Amino acid sequence: MKFDNILAEVNGFGRFQIRTILLLVIPRMTLPFHFLLNNFIAVIPTHHCDFSSLDDTGLFRNLSHEEKLFVSVPFQDGVPSSCQMFAERQYHLLFNSTNTTDPAIVPCRGGWVYDNINSKPTITSEWDLVCERKSVNRATTTIFFMGVMIGAAIFGYFSDRFGRKITLLVSYVATAIFGFASAFSLSFPMFAAMRFFTGFGISGISIVSIVLCIEWVDIKHRTVVGVLMSLDWSFSTALLPAVAYFAKDWRYLTAFVTSPLFAAMISWWWLPESARWLISNGKVNRAHSYLTKCAQVNGREEFIADLKPEVLSKVIVVEDENKKYSYLDLVRTPKMRKLAFHTGIMWFGVASSYYGISFNVSAFGVNIYLTQFIYGMTEIPAKAFIIFFLNKLGRRLTQAGTQFLTGLCIFCGIFCSKDQWVAQTALGALGKMFAEAAFTTMFLFTTELYPTVMRQNGLGYSSFMARIGVAVAPLVMILEDTWRLLPSCVFTLVALAAALSSSFLPETLNVRLPETIEDVEQTRRRSVTTPDENSTR
Repeated sequence: MKFDNILAEVNGFGRFQIRTILLLVIPRMTLPFHFLLNNFIAVIPTHHCDFSSLDDTGLFRNLSHEEKLFVSVPFQDGVPSSCQMFAERQYHLLFNSTNTTDPAIVPCRGGWVYDNINSKPTITSEWDLVCERKSVNRATTTIFFMGVMIGAAIFGYFSDRFGRKITLLVSYVATAIFGFASAFSLSFPMFAAMRFFTGFGISGISIVSIVLCIEWVDIKHRTVVGVLMSLDWSFSTALLPAVAYFAKDWRYLTAFVTSPLFAAMISWWWLPESARWLISNGKVNRAHSYLTKCAQVNGREEFIADLKPEVLSKVIVVEDENKKYSYLDLVRTPKMRKLAFHTGIMWFGVASSYYGISFNVSAFGVNIYLTQFIYGMTEIPAKAFIIFFLNKLGRRLTQAGTQFLTGLCIFCGIFCSKDQWVAQTALGALGKMFAEAAFTTMFLFTTELYPTVMRQNGLGYSSFMARIGVAVAPLVMILEDTWRLLPSCVFTLVALAAALSSSFLPETLNVRLPETIEDVEQTRRRSVTTPDENSTR
């Protein structure tokens, strides 16, 4: 008897599983909130040089604000320069007179003045992350995702070493502490450090929650659960702009998006540990206890009464129950090496192209709140059609196809000029839809590819590669200063590379989850629909 047979007997998609999913929705709401937070807290408001440092005269005092600005800051196309000012007042401009020499222009000397009437306080205006410090502004996103990247590797190892449930609690607490510390930061270095550790903590929620759910669901419902688990991301992505719109400033917004974790800490007590993980680590009595709870909640007590803990020890056969797996086991055997290589490229490309679109909400000439809302809403229909294709075409073709279409949308956007904002927004929304479909498939696909003893390590490594791609995305966008279309070209190539790499992975539709590395190294895993199912499994 295999573990999937036991799950089927206790109802692999009953009230117990639905309750687990709902308990994990609470912390997972914070994922898009924090991952996309920089779109709103790092907005660059309209600004110009603070010209109060220039010599003051009686004539200047009598001028209106517009006239003071006109004689102190150079204008281009009717807009005051954001990063330059005159070395001296140019009063002759008030009288339409010409100067025989070009006025000396210098970088802003006394700081900047921000449009606080039409925009809210952001980290940009609070710490002057503009002009020559613009790259520092972009780097805040990279810093956050570097934390996510390191956290993915560490929490992936901890989850396989100490269990899914306790790792989730550590992730909840770390994210809550550093999330609120970010909101109350007194300086930019402190804010950057707190955002790094917030990303470090939240990575555990991202990778452990999906594995915990998938490991409690039977084969028949894995696709549905994988998609349902991603719907919380889409709804929260659409909710974020509404929250950001009503938040007074970036501190309130940062605190608000962290607050669901308090409810998550309370709900954690009702979460089950993964019975698969417990059995593979020799903790059969605890596994039997959780399976008993599952059977009772799902109304299958009659089956569990005949299932003894001793039987569970034979469900998942591990060569050495005391062996502690690590990331080195990803490369010890041929097929695990191949799996790690292709999933790494796939995760890097999917994440980089997804966030390359997500971080570009201000580039379409539309209100950023509306654009973010459109992006979130387009992801919801993506989940509807992805269920059909996952079940009909399988994981591999769906993964490669959606990622190819993402790259195609980015490529088509190259041919849209800046004033064609409708076409740009439409292509961006369509690309975001396909990218989200690829992301949803990727989480499910990767969870099914790696064995139970290495599942969290494999997902941790894959997420590590993804966060490298995300951390690189804001830096790729800086390339627009060299050539406006260069970022789109890079993201297109990366998306196509991910599509190609995923096509080399084995299909996992209607195939049992592998339990050990030996299962992966076998030449062929038998589908659950084979005629000799009951006799051979």
